[in-house]
Amino acid sequence: MERTDRNVDAVIAESLGGLERRLWEGVFWSGTQQQIIGYGRITQPRPRDKSVDWFLVGLAEQKRHLSIYVNASDGNQYLAQSWAERLGKVKTSSAAITFATVDSLDLDQLRAMLARAKALAPDAR
Repeated sequence: MERTDRNVDAVIAESLGGLERRLWEGVFWSGTQQQIIGYGRITQPRPRDKSVDWFLVGLAEQKRHLSIYVNASDGNQYLAQSWAERLGKVKTSSAAITFATVDSLDLDQLRAMLARAKALAPDAR
């Protein structure tokens, strides 16, 4: 299966139904130019700066993998970290889930995690 399978986009869009879906473009973390499909607009506090408008969940195609960014936490951990073992053959960092192909990702567990993210962000629009 191709790593750019549109099924991931469809799963995220369906799971976060009713929330805004838009393309975020620009230079983001690590100074790289990115294109990220963002789902749900949130205001995210920053420890040293003003709060920023951002997405609840983002999907980006990288050179060698796909990334899903989940900006929701349940306690002291981002959901990407606390759900890592359930999501399949993926790598995680704070809020990022990366995988080489869609076959590596457990889509049922992704749906469940996205439902939790949406519940944790009642002000997302």
